[in-house]
Formats: sequence, C-alpha cells, structure tokens
Amino acid sequence: MQKTLMVQLKEGQSYSKLWPDRIELAPIFIERRVIKATQLAMQVMPALALVSMLVQIQFFGSDYLPQALACSLFFLSLPAQGYLWLGKRSDTLLPPSLANWYREIEVKMQENGHKPNISSARPKYFELASLLKEMFEKMDKAFTRDMF
Repeated sequence: MQKTLMVQLKEGQSYSKLWPDRIELAPIFIERRVIKATQLAMQVMPALALVSMLVQIQFFGSDYLPQALACSLFFLSLPAQGYLWLGKRSDTLLPPSLANWYREIEVKMQENGHKPNISSARPKYFELASLLKEMFEKMDKAFTRDMF
C-alpha cells in the first residue's frame, strides 16, 4: 500500500529521532550520515534559498524571477528529500542477514534478563532502530561491545 507524502515525511522524522546516534553504527548503516545531512539542511537551506533568490534578482533583475524561485524551491526541498528517504527506509524489511542479527540481539538481551519492547517475525528498519536504541540505553558496555 502506497503511503501519502505527509505520512512518509512524519515517519522519516520519527525514524531520525529514534535512530541511535552512535559511532559504532556508522560503518554498518548509512542512516547516521543521512540524518546528520538532513539536520544540517534544515538549518542551512532556508537561508541559502533566500540568499540565492536575492542574489539572482539583484544581479539579473526581475526577469529571472522564475529561475530564482525554482532554485530556492530546490534548496528548500532538500531536507524533505532526506526525511522522505528515511521514511521509506524505516518501512523497508530487513535483509535476511540483518534480520538474523536482529534476532540474535533480541535473544542475547533476553538471556541477560531484558525483554525488548518490540519483537517482530519480519522486522523492518524501524524495529531495528528501536531495538538498537533500547540495547544502547539499557544494556551495559560489555554487552554492546560484544555485538560490534
């Protein structure tokens, strides 16, 4: 089932807030880089869009207003593109190797006396993010070091 654009944007935002910002995950997953780039774009792109529009109109005149507007809208759309990608990724099923790793982490957490909040037969990246966040928050450093 196709999700609406707004639903996918909201899922991307919640996924970016849920994903653990840990350096150990950076070589394995691209999420950290996408989240950091999207956060930077949220801060920088509005000002860059305004400056771009003003500079183009100043140097080329009002005849170039459509081009300046298109360029500014492109800059403003970059953070949305990051959240759309994150929303799509959060709803994607894990590949078999990552699904096995997900179950392995879940079993080891249960063996250490902690029942994870989310358990899924066919986990998605959103469930993986939730499990990893819970693992980093609730388990000790020796446990997390063994997982990486």
